[in-house]
Parts: sequence; structure tokens; C-alpha cells
Amino acid sequence: MENNTSLQQQLLDAGVHFGHLKKKWNPKMLPYIFAEKKGIHIIDLNKTTEALQEAAAAMKQIARSGKKIMFVGTKKQAKEIVTECAKKINMPFVTERWLGGMLTNFNTVRKSVKKMQSIEKMLNDGTLDSITKKERLTLSRDREKMEKVLGGIAQLGRVPAALFIIDIGHEHIALAEAKRLGITTFGMVDTNCDPNKVDFAIPSNDDATKSIAIISNYIAAAIAEGLAERQAAKDEDVEEVDNEAERKAARLQAEAEAESGRGGRGKGGPGGAGGGQQKRRVPGGASRRTGGPAGR
Repeated sequence: MENNTSLQQQLLDAGVHFGHLKKKWNPKMLPYIFAEKKGIHIIDLNKTTEALQEAAAAMKQIARSGKKIMFVGTKKQAKEIVTECAKKINMPFVTERWLGGMLTNFNTVRKSVKKMQSIEKMLNDGTLDSITKKERLTLSRDREKMEKVLGGIAQLGRVPAALFIIDIGHEHIALAEAKRLGITTFGMVDTNCDPNKVDFAIPSNDDATKSIAIISNYIAAAIAEGLAERQAAKDEDVEEVDNEAERKAARLQAEAEAESGRGGRGKGGPGGAGGGQQKRRVPGGASRRTGGPAGR
């Protein structure tokens, strides 16, 4: 309980409880609204804490299973925070502009990413040294534009398993695409949005930088835990495999030694016989050869 209280206190300090003006509210947010103060709705932080912990636990599981969670925050206040959080845990992110079809037309977007990567490779490895300055500049500008929009998803090989969205009203296209593909959605939901549109709604102020930062960092920490657990489980498996391999190697070595021991006894006789055969074939030469070193 103490942990919850301290989390609630942090959320309170970050201003997570400040909603929108009463006239801008979405009635479906009623269960999450604590009160109204000076025409502004105040979000119930008990509900926020519960929702945040539930969302974090679910994302931890997704990360533990090795799947990707895409962070989406193209609002001015969210860009920097989202980029930083996603990079820290090596997750894909979109902070510039949501390209229509980024999920529903993923293969085409992947082609654009590959094009961007090939331009980058050519610019770096000297393949384009023969082109004019102007052409090189044009290519560099193209790459920069692509990097801005696609940089966050460059390492994403397939559609992510989940989306974490800052302001589901602002990112409605991303939300619609995720819904269409059956991707799990998590979102910061302010008092002017419909919480039923996301699978995991975190009632919170989605406009203040501090509020976005505390929620995003909490989520990122949960994902990091999931990734660490996954790595630990992998290490255990590797250790087991190594131990098994060592046992197998030791067994094989013991068998080989036993075999060579038996083989050594068996070969002693034939070896002598073999020598005799050689002497029989070329008696003079063999005796000369064997006698030579001794004489020397």
C-alpha cells in the first residue's frame, strides 16, 4: 500500500490529475473523474494508479515474451520523452508523423525503411563517390527526411504486438490501424477522450510534459524488467544446454579413451605383423632401413 501511496504522490506532483475543461469532457470518462474544480475536471489518481500498474504488468509480459511494443507520441510535448524512453529499452517509436498505413500497409513502409538504409550504406561506404555534389546532397536530404519519419521503426521487422499511445484523440489514425489488425493498445486518456477505444486506458493528463514523462518512464521501467527476466531465462537455458553439452563431451571422451585402450592392445600384434609383411616384401631394403639409423 505504501508503494501505491508514494506512486500516487509522484503522480500528484507531476500534475497527472489535471483534466480538461468541463465543457470539453467525454461523458464516458465519468468513472475516472474525481471532482470538478474551477471548471476543470480532476482525475481520480486511485484509478490512475490501478490502471497504470495493470498496463505496466501487461506490457512487462509482452516484453518478456520477446514481442515489440511501439511507442507513439507525435505531440510537441511528448516527442522528446517518448524517443528517450523507447531508445532506452530498444523499442520502436513514432514521434514525427504517423504515416497512414504504417501498420496496415507495413510491407510498403518496410520497403521505404530498406531504401533509407541502402542510401545510408551507399553514402557511408563510398559507393556514391562518383556522383555529383548536387546528387549527393539530394540523396542526403532524402535520407534525413526518411530518418526523421522512419528512424524509430528502422529495426522493426514485423508489426508490433502492442502500441503505447500518448493522447488517443491526437493519434486516432494509429489507434484505428491497431484496432483493425487486432493489436493490443495502451493509452494515456485525458478527460476529453473515450477510454473504451483502447484495451488499457490510463486516465491521465496527456498534455503536460511532467505527466507524460512520469507515465512513460513507469511503463518503460516495466518493459525493461520484462526484458531482463527474458534474458535471465535465456541465460539459464544456455547454462543448462552448456552443462548438457559438457556431460555429453565427457561421456564421449571416456568412451573414446576406453575404445583407444582396447584398440591399442589389439593393434600391437597386427603392427608387428605389418612390419614383418614389409620386410617380406622388400627384405633387404627394410633391414637396411631399420639398421641404418642404428648404425648411424
